[in-house]
Amino acid sequence: MDSLNRTMTNKKARPVRVVQFGEGNFLRAFVDYMIDIANEQGKFDGDIVLIKPISFGSLDNFHRQDCQYTVSLRGIVDGEAKILNRQVTSVADAVDAYGEYDKYMGLAEIDTLRFVVSNTTEAGIVFDAEDRFELNPPKTFPGKLTKFLYHRFEVMKGNPEKGLVMLPVELIDDNGIMLKKCVMQFIELWNLGDAFRTWVEESCIFTSTLVDRIVTGYPRDTEAEEWRALGYKDRIMVTGEPFALWVIESPRDISAELPLHQAGLPVIFTDNQKPYKQRKVRILNGAHTSFVLASYLCGNDIVKQSMEDGDIRNFMERTIFDEVIPTLTLPEEELKEFAEAVITRFNNPYVKHALLSISLNSVSKWRARCMPSLLGYVEKFGKLPAHLTFSLAALMAFYDGTQIRDKALIGHRGEEEYCIMDDMEVLTFFRDNCRKDSRTFVTAFLGNEHFFGQDLNRTAGLTDAVAGYLEDIRTNGMRAALCRIS
Repeated sequence: MDSLNRTMTNKKARPVRVVQFGEGNFLRAFVDYMIDIANEQGKFDGDIVLIKPISFGSLDNFHRQDCQYTVSLRGIVDGEAKILNRQVTSVADAVDAYGEYDKYMGLAEIDTLRFVVSNTTEAGIVFDAEDRFELNPPKTFPGKLTKFLYHRFEVMKGNPEKGLVMLPVELIDDNGIMLKKCVMQFIELWNLGDAFRTWVEESCIFTSTLVDRIVTGYPRDTEAEEWRALGYKDRIMVTGEPFALWVIESPRDISAELPLHQAGLPVIFTDNQKPYKQRKVRILNGAHTSFVLASYLCGNDIVKQSMEDGDIRNFMERTIFDEVIPTLTLPEEELKEFAEAVITRFNNPYVKHALLSISLNSVSKWRARCMPSLLGYVEKFGKLPAHLTFSLAALMAFYDGTQIRDKALIGHRGEEEYCIMDDMEVLTFFRDNCRKDSRTFVTAFLGNEHFFGQDLNRTAGLTDAVAGYLEDIRTNGMRAALCRIS
């Protein structure tokens, strides 16, 4: 069986318009996949060159396959479980920034280049005053980008038409703003001059983005089966879910230059991504955090199993539609459509998302994802949202353990042990307080300003309500208590 290559895909030669710092699964199943579709529909006409931005690892599999690969999306589409395979041909080459430094820097000289995509992990966008311009390349991603831009500035003789558009997808707030800040710090540190600084300010665009797609990566466990189904070997294929969303916030409108939306792709151009981030955090992430701990104590282990549990699904839906959506600012129909898509994603038969994995750091997650909805509901309606309030009691019931072992608090579901993973301060608090009477325990928890940034006991009726729910869980069990409010 042959490996996938450009002869099989009939790849067309296109001008290089994108360089991409990062060759990982997410970018290839998200950005490169979308650009491939836009190319096919005649909306973009541009190739991508991948840059390996770290010193270790190999690009051999990419070169063996001429950078051609399969994206296999698996999930519920039009009400049916489907597998949708696509041979992606938008990547022209892959370059090692360390092992092929001259070739890598030569990419900055390409006249048609316009976009820089990056996904260097959350820790990638950092300023390090110890990084040096003389390194080939500098060690940090912002350092690499600054030197790359400076080389382009010099080669293009400061031509204002040859600036680049940065599209970082690292999972940090205001990723474009943070990236630009780092670049400006390196310009100052390395004394690269006012003319270059002005060119970056006026000719380059730093967008901030929000991305959403579950990418499950290479199907290592079913490799042989996948190859038989495809009819060829593909060592860099990527699997993921059909759902995707890319929100691009830019100080200048770039939608005409990157018309992915015209290809029917889920890309939103805006000057303010915050309502979309709020929608994702409150509905998608907030739903997870509000139901998974109760679901686990009801006997479920994965999200799909939870959605097949009528009690849990009803709790989740009432949380989203009755309590979260009324606190958000986007149009109600748009919010409901997004919520329905979330429920479809939760039902994906190809994704086994473990509840215990989602439970990691639930205290800080509850503060970021659920607390704004709870307080917003109280402010708007003058009463407590029952399901979000119950989720606090469920969290406290889940964090029930008196022993810390190997940096985990040990909880029990029947005779079965489970590991509660969180900051040590959180685990210590629950170890020392979880066996106190419900009201004392709840008062101490809600009053911990380090956990919540405020004393939640001051929210009218919240202490009594959470204590009542927790006592019900302790006395009658999680399912009985949950069903009483659903």
